[in-house]
Amino acid sequence: MSVARPSALAVGVFDGLHLGHVEILAGCLARAREKGTRAVVVSFDPHPDVVLAKSFQPVAPLTPIPEKRERMRAMGIDELEVLPFTRELAGLSPEEFVDQNLVRPYAPHALVVGADFALGRGRAGNVARLGEIGRTSGFEVIAVPLVQIEGAAVTSTGIRELLNAGRVAEAARWLGRRYTLDGTVVSGDGIGRTLGFPTANLRLGEDKFVPADGIYAVWVRIEDDPASLAGAMSIGVRPTFGGQVRTLEVHVLDWKGDLVGQRVTVEFVDWLRPERFFEGPAELSVAMRGDVAEVRRRLALAPAT
Repeated sequence: MSVARPSALAVGVFDGLHLGHVEILAGCLARAREKGTRAVVVSFDPHPDVVLAKSFQPVAPLTPIPEKRERMRAMGIDELEVLPFTRELAGLSPEEFVDQNLVRPYAPHALVVGADFALGRGRAGNVARLGEIGRTSGFEVIAVPLVQIEGAAVTSTGIRELLNAGRVAEAARWLGRRYTLDGTVVSGDGIGRTLGFPTANLRLGEDKFVPADGIYAVWVRIEDDPASLAGAMSIGVRPTFGGQVRTLEVHVLDWKGDLVGQRVTVEFVDWLRPERFFEGPAELSVAMRGDVAEVRRRLALAPAT
């Protein structure tokens, strides 16, 4: 039986990978560097709220696991371990959970968590109890205070609420980066082209939380090209044409070509207006010209990252 390599651990769902999560991961990295060990993150999937019936609908992630893994690697995290979250896992005592899922596989010398973190049966494994376990198991517990912006605690739930209201610019402040959607362009019905504004229809590569219906100013990246292109994003059912299915469409300004089959990343900058019903294509086309002009104005004030 192999002996676990010592590690500094950070534990949590880390759904948004927002500013508060970045503080926790930075603490984990700092402890790992001090001791010359690995920095390891232990996360969970599916979301505990779904398994424990706190949410009766699936919680679409803000940061799907592949994106989470990539972003953590860029931060310097050595390993991301995703534990299948089950009722059996949730039913373990804090001592059992720590021993089976943290101490044995990772031999932690440090455990870094958010100040409101808790694990185990009945969420009994809060920071104080984890500290007691750590004293007998050989690791210190570092509780990172919640990050606040203008008096509000930065949380993944709060970010979802902002995105669900179309407030993508505020969500970006909480995330520490702009929210993105990544997917493949698929064939559409060509309505935008007939209106003079051809759009790329986006099919998401991973299940991911989608902001509120409406029109947005966005930056667009195509495949692995580092250049960012100005775009107008529409999310909604296209009520003017009797649509029933929610679609994600982006018009790339001043660009010509066929994007079908290509991977596109959309970076949300600002919300322009809600989706509206128009009497016909001519009225909608006039509105779209106004949208494009406003997109240019907004993006001129918010350069691509």
